[in-house]
Amino acid sequence: MRLVIQRVRKGSVSVEGQLIAQIQQGLVILVGVGLQDNEDKVRALAEKVAHLRIFEDQHGKMNCSILDIGGEALVVSQFTLYADTRKGRRPSFTEAALPEQAKPFVDRFAHHLQTLGIPTQSGQFGAHMVVTIENDGPVTIILEL
Repeated sequence: MRLVIQRVRKGSVSVEGQLIAQIQQGLVILVGVGLQDNEDKVRALAEKVAHLRIFEDQHGKMNCSILDIGGEALVVSQFTLYADTRKGRRPSFTEAALPEQAKPFVDRFAHHLQTLGIPTQSGQFGAHMVVTIENDGPVTIILEL
């Protein structure tokens, strides 16, 4: 799995002009699922995200996690995180899991975040989404297992 994590003041997802998910302070997490991913990776990444200290404490240092600040998460599936651009000009997605394989992993990742105590919303898997992100910092982290 590949994650792009953005610390945000707010984030939202719309599909066909309809708002389907919205958060305030927290994390927007773009999730790509690869062919070799498994449940252990899903669980490990959710734990890592929950405890990742990328929010500022009272001294302006990144010492707080999303749990510490009571933040929210917005999980958005994004197979394009597995784009291979080494050859030619058109990306290849041969390392991305097929939708029927990827969707359960994205759903379980969001579920694991919720069970860890993070209010979590999700985009709509497979839909053309408009994702609005108000990045705070900006802080953007890439995680992969």
